[in-house]
Amino acid sequence: MLRTFRIGGIHPPESKLSSGKKISLLDIPEQVIIPLAQHIGAPAQAVVKKGDVVKTGTLIGKAGGFVSANIHSSVSGKVTKIDNTLDASGYKRPAVFIDVEGDEWKESIDRNGKLIKECNLSSKEIINKIAEAGIAGMGGATFPTQVKLMPPPGNKAELLIINAAECEPYLTSDHSLMMEKGEEIIIGISILMKAIDTKRAVIGIEHNKPDAITHFNNLVKGYANVEVMPLKSRYPQGGEKQLIDAVVRRQVRSGALPISVGAVVQNVGTAFAVYEAVQKNKPLIERVVTVTGKSLSNPSNLLVRIGTPVRNLIDAAGGLPEHAGKIIGGGPMMGKALISADVPVTKGSSGILILSCEEAIRRPMYDCIRCAKCVNVCPMGLNPTLLMDATDFKDWELAEKNYIVDCIECGSCSYTCPANRVLLDYIRLGKGKVMGIIRARKS
Repeated sequence: MLRTFRIGGIHPPESKLSSGKKISLLDIPEQVIIPLAQHIGAPAQAVVKKGDVVKTGTLIGKAGGFVSANIHSSVSGKVTKIDNTLDASGYKRPAVFIDVEGDEWKESIDRNGKLIKECNLSSKEIINKIAEAGIAGMGGATFPTQVKLMPPPGNKAELLIINAAECEPYLTSDHSLMMEKGEEIIIGISILMKAIDTKRAVIGIEHNKPDAITHFNNLVKGYANVEVMPLKSRYPQGGEKQLIDAVVRRQVRSGALPISVGAVVQNVGTAFAVYEAVQKNKPLIERVVTVTGKSLSNPSNLLVRIGTPVRNLIDAAGGLPEHAGKIIGGGPMMGKALISADVPVTKGSSGILILSCEEAIRRPMYDCIRCAKCVNVCPMGLNPTLLMDATDFKDWELAEKNYIVDCIECGSCSYTCPANRVLLDYIRLGKGKVMGIIRARKS
C-alpha cells in the first residue's frame, strides 16, 4: 500500500497539461529585473551600482545576514539602476535592473556538458560553495539552503528527504527536470548527504509520475543508501511536515523544525542546483518554470533566466488568451494572483498559471454551516473556521492559542468549503499579524 501523510489532505484535479513536454530554452530578454529579496530572511545588499558592467554569474547582491542568500546576475550587460520593483506579492522591493548585452559568462563557471560524479570536498567546503552560489529552496519556500545544512547544536540529521512530490495541480517543472536531469539530481543528492553527514536519502515521488519512479529506480542502483519511495497522490504532500510524516511516520511538533525529528528536506530542483553549484561553479541564475492553463495554446516547461518578465514566458507559451481572468504565480492552490505580467521570475517561481475569466471568478460567500469539512482536510490539524473568525474579530490571542502560525497556507480549507468562505485569505492576514506580535514580544 502506498504511503501518504496521515492528517487531512485533498485530491484536486491534477490538470498536468504540460506533462511530458520537454524543457525548452527561453530566449534571453532585452532587460532583466533581479530582486534582491528572493528568499526567506534578510534581503541581499547590492554590491553593484549604476553603470557597472556584469557578466552572467557575477555577484550583484551579498547575503544580508545568516538567513539570507547571495544574488547573481543571470545575464551579461550594464546595470542601469537599482530601484524598487513590484514582486509577485504586489509589494515594492529593491532590485537590480540590467540591460542585456550579449551573453558573456564568468570564466569560473564550467559550461561543459560533461557529467562530474566525484566530489572530494569536505562538508564545510560544500556548504560554503552552496552559500556562495545563492542556492535557496526551489519548491516555493525559498529558504536559504546552506542554513538548512547547518543544524543547530544538539541536532543530528539522520535522513535526507528529497521532495519530488510536486503535488500542486498543473505544475510539472520538477517532473520535467527529473526526466531530463536525473543523474545530475542523484549526484546533487549524494553531495547533500555528504554535507549533512547522513548515510540515507529517500526520494519521495507521487505515483502519478510512474515514468519518474521507474527512471529514478534505475538511476539509484549505482548509489548506495539512496532509495525511491512511491507515494500516494495527495495534496499537500509537498509540505515538509507532511512529507516527513509520509516517509518516516514522524510528526514535527508545533514551532519545531524538521531537524528535530532527524530529517532534512530538500526539493528535487534544489538538488539539481546544488550539483551545478558544487560541480560546475554555477550560481543559481536560471530555473525551470511551468507555464500552463486550459486556455493556453502551448503549455510549456521553460528554462528561464532569473529576472525575466513573466510576460515573456506567456508569449512563449502562445500568448495571453483573450478571455484571461488571472495570472497566478505558482499553482492554483498556493499561488498568488500577479498584479502585472511584468513581474520578474525569481528563484521560487515554479509556475505561471493562466485562468480564464470563468475559472477566476469567486462565487458568493455564505455563512458557515458548521460542516467541519475544513477541519477534516487541514493537514496541520487546525480549525480554519475558528481562525477565520478570530481574524475577522481581531482576537489575536485566540488566533495564537489555536496555532494560526502553524498554518502552511495550502488552501485545502477554502477548496473544500461548501459555503465558498475565503478561509485562507483571512488566515493569511491573521497569521501575519500574530507573527508580528510574537516578534515584537520577543524583542
